[in-house]
Amino acid sequence: MPQPVVLVAEELAPSALDVLARDFEVRHVDGADRAALLPALAEADAVLVRSATQIDAEALAAAPRLKVVARAGVGLDNVDVPAATARGVMVVNAPTSNIVSAAEQAIALLLATARNIAPAHAALRDGRWQRSEFTGVEISDKTIGIVGLGRIGVLFAQRMAAFGTRLIAYDPYVQPTRAAQIGVRLVSLEELLADSDFISIHLPKTAETLGLIGEKELRLVKPTVRIVNAARGGLVDEQALFNAITEGRVAGAGLDVYATEPCTDSPLFALENVVATPHLGASTVEAQDKAGLAVARSVRLALNGEFVPDAVNVQAGGVVAEEVRPSLPLAEKLGRVFTALASGLARSITVDVRGDLAEFDVSVLELAALKGVFADIVEESVTFVNAPLLAKERGVEVGLTTESASPEYRNLVTVSGVLADGRTLRVSGTLSGQRRVQKLTNIDAFDIDLVPNGNLLFLQYADRPGVVGTLGVLLGDAGVNIAGMQVARSESGGRSLMALAVDQAVPGDLLQRLAAAIGAHDANTVDLSEVEPVPSSGTGVPEDGTLR
Repeated sequence: MPQPVVLVAEELAPSALDVLARDFEVRHVDGADRAALLPALAEADAVLVRSATQIDAEALAAAPRLKVVARAGVGLDNVDVPAATARGVMVVNAPTSNIVSAAEQAIALLLATARNIAPAHAALRDGRWQRSEFTGVEISDKTIGIVGLGRIGVLFAQRMAAFGTRLIAYDPYVQPTRAAQIGVRLVSLEELLADSDFISIHLPKTAETLGLIGEKELRLVKPTVRIVNAARGGLVDEQALFNAITEGRVAGAGLDVYATEPCTDSPLFALENVVATPHLGASTVEAQDKAGLAVARSVRLALNGEFVPDAVNVQAGGVVAEEVRPSLPLAEKLGRVFTALASGLARSITVDVRGDLAEFDVSVLELAALKGVFADIVEESVTFVNAPLLAKERGVEVGLTTESASPEYRNLVTVSGVLADGRTLRVSGTLSGQRRVQKLTNIDAFDIDLVPNGNLLFLQYADRPGVVGTLGVLLGDAGVNIAGMQVARSESGGRSLMALAVDQAVPGDLLQRLAAAIGAHDANTVDLSEVEPVPSSGTGVPEDGTLR
């Protein structure tokens, strides 16, 4: 029997190649050469890539035998995950391979900005000895502000503690007790900006975090502050940062990521008090080796039909009943909506399943909901496997309840929780009709009937005439089309909830204008377009319903 073919499209560590060569026929191709890649995919059972190879719908169509796409790194921008899922092709990555390297890169940039390393080095290379011009500052006894306490943020905090610093952090999705365990005090973003001597950013790039540090925020900082961004481009408004530095409102910056990459022409690069590197966060020998080994092991597991912990699309272990599987995307969407409406992380989360589904093992729905809860608030890819670990790390209690009785719907899935301020939040949904159309049915006390697809917008306000027209005009002026809308209220003149499905993402500044125009006390948006359908058994998932 011929060995499965593993196609290596970019350079991998020798140790990773050794893992693959034991059981498979390893072939090599230049993944950046499209004319060579497509025919090479024809006989491939697995393909391993880094960032230069595009595995899109065309590439997938050229690979009829393909079972797994492996990205030796964290990001998946070059892999069409929904297209792979639709074909039953597993996608894996190496979500923790570069976390140490990324944390160390942020520290390197912080030290370089504190001691003017880059301009001092440049002066010496130009033959100038100018010690007095490059006087720096000590890190000891300074306040370090950490924006985002995910895995990389925690590693950064642990290492900065050794410098004798005071550590504060802003992260609405981390419990204060968890932060205290690592010696960090949680504060508001405004307090962090005002008190920090150094600020380091460790957040994922989402609609909520894009442009988080802009002109307004940079007017709150000390003029001696130095800002480091080695996380994602676009979290800091680069033009606003340039203005703040040139006007003397910010002392310096260390940058490894940019809004548009590759970036070789930025006004920030001309400033002596800016240290800039070309996205080197994961560029260490160790990180590359870890990434290669991790995905090589995942490919081995996948091609041998075993459980794959780092799969990012069809990744729940065990046998899932055919009746339960269609509810997986619904549960994930409910989790995403829950997090968007909570605007922070809950102290506890319960997934409640009612109706016919309760006859089956629905523990996978708990995992799907947790996957949705964390999808937009952590840097790494969230899977069915690591979602419970993310909850545990953040001190979130998780529970699952079932009840066969469901008075209003044949089946109902609810994600509810107790928030940090003691409030409770509940989001419910069902699969409606013979086609099992996903529907949002309830948000707290409000009954709604809305298909949870694409971009959703939620506004809560005091019931009164004219609100719908006001929002329609503002959205129309911004070029945002309304695809669907539901208005629910507690009573005439009481609390109202408006839920809108719109064709485009609603940026943060527009969301603020909408809220201000109608006096909304809550305004939230969530993008559900990335939630993938679970393939039927006809698309490559085994007939027994096993999801790996």
